[in-house]
Amino acid sequence: MIVVLSRGISSHDKEMICAFLRERGFTLREQSLGDDEIIGAAGKAASDIQELALLPGVERVAATSKPFELASRETKNDDSIVTVGPVKIGGSRISIIAGPCAVESREQILETAERVRESGAVILRGGAFKPRTSPYAFQGLGMKGLEYMKAAGEALSMPIVTEVVSPERADQMKDLTDMFQIGARNMQNFELLKKVGALGKPVLLKRGPSATIEEWLLSAEYLLASGTRDVVLCERGIRTFETYTRNTLDISAIPVIKRLSHLPVIVDPSHAVGIRGMVSAAGLAAIAAGADGLTVEVHPEPDAALSDGPQSLYPSQFERLMRDIEALAPVVGKELLRTPHTTIPSCSGPDSRFPGAAEPPEGNLPLSGRIAFSGESGAYAEQALMRAFGEDAPRLACPSFSRLFDAVLDGSAGFGVVPVENSLAGSIHENYDLFLRYPDIAMVGELKLRIVHCLIAHETASLDTIRVVRSHSQGFVQCKDFLDKYPWRLEPCYNTAAAVASILKESASDRPAIAAIAGEAAARAHGLTVLKEGIETNPLNYTRFVIIARRNNGDAAPVPPSMGSGRSDKASLVFSVPDKPGSLVACLKIMSDREINMIKLESRPIQGQPWRYLFYVDVSLPKTGGEFNAALEELKTKTEDFHFLGAYRGAL
Repeated sequence: MIVVLSRGISSHDKEMICAFLRERGFTLREQSLGDDEIIGAAGKAASDIQELALLPGVERVAATSKPFELASRETKNDDSIVTVGPVKIGGSRISIIAGPCAVESREQILETAERVRESGAVILRGGAFKPRTSPYAFQGLGMKGLEYMKAAGEALSMPIVTEVVSPERADQMKDLTDMFQIGARNMQNFELLKKVGALGKPVLLKRGPSATIEEWLLSAEYLLASGTRDVVLCERGIRTFETYTRNTLDISAIPVIKRLSHLPVIVDPSHAVGIRGMVSAAGLAAIAAGADGLTVEVHPEPDAALSDGPQSLYPSQFERLMRDIEALAPVVGKELLRTPHTTIPSCSGPDSRFPGAAEPPEGNLPLSGRIAFSGESGAYAEQALMRAFGEDAPRLACPSFSRLFDAVLDGSAGFGVVPVENSLAGSIHENYDLFLRYPDIAMVGELKLRIVHCLIAHETASLDTIRVVRSHSQGFVQCKDFLDKYPWRLEPCYNTAAAVASILKESASDRPAIAAIAGEAAARAHGLTVLKEGIETNPLNYTRFVIIARRNNGDAAPVPPSMGSGRSDKASLVFSVPDKPGSLVACLKIMSDREINMIKLESRPIQGQPWRYLFYVDVSLPKTGGEFNAALEELKTKTEDFHFLGAYRGAL
């Protein structure tokens, strides 16, 4: 069983708890699990849990039914998030690890790191010590290879993960690697598990080729019991009777692990199938099944690789896989993690930077570390915020979009998350108009969030008792087919989460008659019940959010750390044109002549000026800034009320 101790417990109370357990025949081990300080009590002794729970300093007691106590979801219900340098594995992120099977030379690992980093990988993998089936196969470069890998990781701002093959090597390697990998062959090397666990570094634990899920989790238990807090499980295929692939990828293990354990789980599709042409399909299937990330073998010249060349992707194949993952991520309710470079790759030429392009912030978030969103806890904007900045990001809830812009402008928040467009209901013009009122605010990032609407009510409510439904007006539009079936009165609120919160403000007798349309997160945040899930008219329902920040000195704005990897590839601008024939065509021709692809054009009436319109334009940026800068300068001569809203990395 697990005894979770109260925060700030006195040494006397802790000793009394330990004495209580020892007197009853338990073997004890003290451990930290996430933010909790715990005592693990092992053995077949019996104890009254209620009596134990009443002792001073006991927060709660978890009596697990599983032999893997520390790894069990019975011990820790919330998903664990493992931190490796700037990378977080688990939660709402998809984290991609990539690199060669083995480090072959300084040049090879650096080139590979550059290629996978450019495509979006956040952790560099590679073997310095290679356990091989044949004693004559390439065994790796040893410590020299690890030094090459560490240097490549530091040059590209990527933490590294590498395999440790013996307890004796662990001490030598600990200062050169950010994360240890326990390979499939060593999953049940218990002395190695105890040694690596005691070093306290994050560990990537691969499943053995013939291991059951319980055996795999018990190996994770060795690591957790020995001292490390951070374990990531890696499914890499198991040995079956099938011979058409290297192993059989056990996709079903992903949801099973998610039910049994709080630990994050990633998948190694390269070792699972062993055939280059199948790796991407297996990786995408793993993401669809709920994996928190992938570890993929990539080599600049796979046919010349000294190890596992047939299953290593070419960099171009890996880039395509990353694009597919980014497109799939919103469907499974996640966001592809990107991390910032500590240095900006140099660009030649005086016009290499786009207007409003940004430098990553030095150190922490600029101004305030908080990120502003509109609404209450559980709002879709808060979910978008967590996708972009992480679940633990400090946040500032604002009662309106204008107050959100104010918070970013006055420094109360370093960034803001603002919805601007929905795939069903169209543009949110209110927020586009705010960019014109706040010229010192710029768009610096973008992400898409899949919107799954739920009918939420008090536990005493049912479809028969409901008389009133509250939500944002967009929520009503997006759920029209469902709402048309019922004679309910619709009451608009400024935010979907606020609609949910309003139910609790009603008297107990009135609550059964009130429902709200919002996301499941809002129901959890306010302790209410989901009566029906997925009530939106079209399941392909996405909202586009932009990340906003204050321009520095009226020019560049800081880039969100989670979106700092990769150059800006999209820009947004607004302008009006003179009231004369061909004026809009002339503007569009400026972009066409320079082969700048326009991906959105929308008109909007100018308030107070009947029959005059603003044009909102999104474009794909060319690879160099010169053509785009020249186009902007020419556009300013052909337009009126020209506004450059920002350049940023677009979401797929």
